[in-house]
Amino acid sequence: MIKKTDRKEGRLKRHRRVRVHVSGTKERPRLAVYRSLNHVYAQLIDDRGSHTVAAASTVQLKAKGNGMAEAAEVGKAIAAKAKAAGIGSVVFDRGGFLYHGRIKALADAAREAGLEF
Repeated sequence: MIKKTDRKEGRLKRHRRVRVHVSGTKERPRLAVYRSLNHVYAQLIDDRGSHTVAAASTVQLKAKGNGMAEAAEVGKAIAAKAKAAGIGSVVFDRGGFLYHGRIKALADAAREAGLEF
């Protein structure tokens, strides 16, 4: 049986390993995604300036439906906020999660809404 802490530590280890290579700039911020048990969060982060450009989440949107539909709504919302901020291209940071399910749904919806990865 796999312990919850082992899964969390594994995800954090993968996330740290990827973050060595993934960094956001003002022109091309990092789209960081976090998936909790009930919600999905997305942020556009300028790592050089150390600030968040835009953020969206299922909590903020009060989205209804299944997890995939909610994640897609977050993807559309973050893409709209990026366009409003004048950002067309981002670096995708899946946060150590598998590129599957809600993470993939968010990324696909953001791409369809006009963000370029």
